[in-house]
Order: sequence, then C-alpha cells, then structure tokens
Amino acid sequence: MSDERFIDMESRLAHQDQLLNELNDVVTEQQARLMQLEELCKALVQRLRSVGESMSEASPGDERPPHY
Repeated sequence: MSDERFIDMESRLAHQDQLLNELNDVVTEQQARLMQLEELCKALVQRLRSVGESMSEASPGDERPPHY
C-alpha cells in the first residue's frame, strides 16, 4: 500500500471520528432537552388536572340560575 493511500485513509478515519464525536454530542444534548420537555409536559398535565378538579369543586352558588 502506498504512503499516499495510507495517509488518505488515516485522514478519512480522523474526519469520521470527529464527525462521530460531534453527532454523539448532538444526540446527548437532544436527549437532555427531551427529558426536560417530558418533565415540563408532566407538570403541565398535573396543573391542568388540579385546575379541572378545582373547577369541578366550585360551589353551585357561582353558577347562573337556569332562567338566565
């Protein structure tokens, strides 16, 4: 194998390693963001449930009479 070809293969391998590391960093960041968004969604669901429960527990005195 010629030296030129060997150098070309090493160069390609180095670029592939760099690209693989960059892609790994992106996937890691996306996973962290996804986990944050899942927690946010859970918190919003809990908040909506508590609002719904508090509205269903509202006193009937707050409602309009049927003749309005």
